[in-house]
Amino acid sequence: MIKVVIFDLDGVLIYGRFMSDRFEERFGVPKEEFLLALKQVTSKAKLSKADNSFVYWQSYLEKWKVNLTKDDFFNFWFGDEKVSIGMIELIKNLKKKDVRIFILSDNFKERTDHLEQKFTFFNQFIDKTYYSWKVGFLKSDPRAFQKVLSDNDLKPEECLYFDDDQENVDVADRLGIKSFLFKEAKQVKRILEENNL
Repeated sequence: MIKVVIFDLDGVLIYGRFMSDRFEERFGVPKEEFLLALKQVTSKAKLSKADNSFVYWQSYLEKWKVNLTKDDFFNFWFGDEKVSIGMIELIKNLKKKDVRIFILSDNFKERTDHLEQKFTFFNQFIDKTYYSWKVGFLKSDPRAFQKVLSDNDLKPEECLYFDDDQENVDVADRLGIKSFLFKEAKQVKRILEENNL
């Protein structure tokens, strides 16, 4: 019996235009160059318990001659994000059936703080959030999933997991968690129905 459905956050519950595209349009920084910096910065920030990941961006902003304060930078980054109404409707229905909802996301503090303040569904429907910056593991590490299971006294077969990254799906799948590569809300609805949810 399924007790918990675990969702990735970005690309599943939250969506928006890529920061790399918007940064190129607004500040003229080539997308490839921004993505390289993003990879280097987030590899630190997503695993750091530090309160200020902006320090990792400052040298890049200086190099690109982009004069943004910490607040301006993060407001620009997070300002384009929207919630998937279709996915929230599915979550509401799961909650009516007493299914717990968890988020497991590779993310950093400033962003998760912003999202939890901006989107009310976090407080209304999400039972627990597991962010890499808090737990110390990315989803490519099986220990991220093992922590979710052990913290909640769950067996892998009692969970469903949806992510838009095949690598993460494969990691969870190898642990025995029924895992699916997310495509759209209709696909999730079908899978939930197939699992009597």
